[in-house]
Amino acid sequence: MASGFFAILDDIAALMDDVAVSAKIATRKTAGILGDDLAVNAEKATGFLASRELPVLWAITKGSFLNKLIILPIVFLLNYFFPIAITYILIVGGFYLAYEGVEKIVEYLFHKKHAENTTGQEVIEQPADEEKAKVKSAITTDFILSVEIVIIALSTAIDKDLTTQILTVSIVALLATVGVYGIVALIVRMDDAGYKLIERSKNTGLLTKLGNFLVKLLPWVIKILAVVGTIALLLVSGGIFVHNIEFIHHLLPGVPAIIKEFGFGLIAGLVALAVITVVKKIVAALKSKA
Repeated sequence: MASGFFAILDDIAALMDDVAVSAKIATRKTAGILGDDLAVNAEKATGFLASRELPVLWAITKGSFLNKLIILPIVFLLNYFFPIAITYILIVGGFYLAYEGVEKIVEYLFHKKHAENTTGQEVIEQPADEEKAKVKSAITTDFILSVEIVIIALSTAIDKDLTTQILTVSIVALLATVGVYGIVALIVRMDDAGYKLIERSKNTGLLTKLGNFLVKLLPWVIKILAVVGTIALLLVSGGIFVHNIEFIHHLLPGVPAIIKEFGFGLIAGLVALAVITVVKKIVAALKSKA
């Protein structure tokens, strides 16, 4: 009886050891896209009043957790019964990410005044509907990035048994949400931390200098994240096309991978933006006639 109990403990220990190794490899493999996820979501979680930053971020975080709960079982079922479907889902998601990236570029180039209001230099109170729209957009983008993270994590443990696969991918998905949004929370509250340091030090000494530095740094961090987030969207989308479409994968072999991925992401985004713009105009015309 005792020997059977210890045998079970050995099996559990061996399983957890396999999971730890697989999770470490999967985390390393997804590090790049986790960085993209951070840049994209940090940019999306800014531009709100200080009193709304954490509630908005919490709403996005809850949506991210829900995304993972939806994605995990679907990916495992598709991988078992219909693995080719995962590739098509990734490609559709790639077009969405490319569209988001190109839309930001167009917004900045042709609606620069509005774009500057979202860099953190001038933050105005947003209507509830606009806030909900931004949260919904952030959760949708998180969903696409989460699919990519989950599939990459699964690919690192594809030769393992099902239990190890489930535990490995679940750990990576949990770390992705907690880690990414934890760092985002620190970023968006940077200026508040700075003001508190200034207040406690009574405007004198090293703490005051540190507080002023944090306050002045936040707008620059937000600007950088806006740029990095846009580039990340195009790189991730382009990477999806390059790695999952055979023709594109073998196209332009002499071009560096990062330029190739950015280029295809940009092209896909322009195509998606053109299609969506035409569709919106058609829908608007039909509504006006109705």
